[in-house]
Amino acid sequence: MRIKIEREVGVPDWIKLERYRRTPDLGPRILFFSGGTAMKQTSTELTQYTHNTIHIITPFDSGGSSAVIRNKFKMLAVGDIRSRLMALADQSVLGNPEIYKLFSYRLPETADDATLRAEFDLMKASEHPLVRDIPAPMRKIIRNHFIQFSEIMDDFDLRGASIGNIILTAGYIANRRHIDPVIYIFSKLVEVKGIVRATVNEDLHLAAELDDGSFVVGQHLLTGKEARPLASGIKELWLAKNLEDSTLCRVEIREKLKELIRSAELICYPVGSFYSSVVANLLPQGIGNAIKTNKCPKIFTPNTGNDPELKCHSLTDQIHKLLCYLRKDDPENISTKDVLNFILLDSVNGLYPGGVNKAEINKLGIQVIDCELISEKSTPHLDPALLSKALLSLT
Repeated sequence: MRIKIEREVGVPDWIKLERYRRTPDLGPRILFFSGGTAMKQTSTELTQYTHNTIHIITPFDSGGSSAVIRNKFKMLAVGDIRSRLMALADQSVLGNPEIYKLFSYRLPETADDATLRAEFDLMKASEHPLVRDIPAPMRKIIRNHFIQFSEIMDDFDLRGASIGNIILTAGYIANRRHIDPVIYIFSKLVEVKGIVRATVNEDLHLAAELDDGSFVVGQHLLTGKEARPLASGIKELWLAKNLEDSTLCRVEIREKLKELIRSAELICYPVGSFYSSVVANLLPQGIGNAIKTNKCPKIFTPNTGNDPELKCHSLTDQIHKLLCYLRKDDPENISTKDVLNFILLDSVNGLYPGGVNKAEINKLGIQVIDCELISEKSTPHLDPALLSKALLSLT
């Protein structure tokens, strides 16, 4: 027999937090749809309280070193996956700090090709200090990945290359272009305290129509980091097959991902680039329906400060856009309460475009949770420790 008990929840709930801190192996399954670096510190902070967080990461990055690997091997982006794995890794002496150090290393940006090849060859031969320090048999596993990459690298540009990305790429190719097996191995090697999965195992790109009627293809053109900020607001986002063609590409999430979504105790649409990190994860078919079947709380933690992707978007506009993508699987049968219940924000210290209209948000059937999330040190952004405590209190 199941009994539903409703009670008031304090934010933060210090008793609950202390229970989680003492037994993180039994901590709650909070699921995040995210990507990039905005959630990196929060993810690390959460490992103090739970080792069961679930991170659904967008594989559509098309900038930086990810672009070099994607262009060379025609594959999904692994940079954000590697970054989240590192954020969740056990960095203590109880984990594998030598592997963490290697996976976090980048080859020099300015070295010549001969120097870079020589350093890579030292790693492949297990003679590089970063590889030599890794205890056996893990060193042999790592060395095999270097050998596998050397067999496919050809004229690959090693300048600024992430060793973690190289190892993930080698494993991906060796596993017949499936990302889950190599994420599993990677997770075991660095003792990841959580679950990380790519939204889809596909080589796809983000495409957008802007308010001025123009089209943009490529995540790197949306964020305002590697290209000039968009001159017009984003009207609609979808997935495309390649950077030369903005035609809509339909793809459905795997059953294993649906099961992970259904297993969550709290679902969070977190801080990060609104379109390229959060909405991007909601584009594949099946996401909305999977979220609907899980009756756990669903919460949105909007950005504070400036997000170049939110040009001409108020906070209320963001909520409406988020709901649109969450309900797109079946707009007639997926209601707001099925996919979004709470907005977590700090109206005192936060800067939200258009302000916080609580009455308008409440009319949508969404409850506003207004608490301290921004510290003097983190302003104008959310403080990872305060955000973690608030989310944990709501599970």
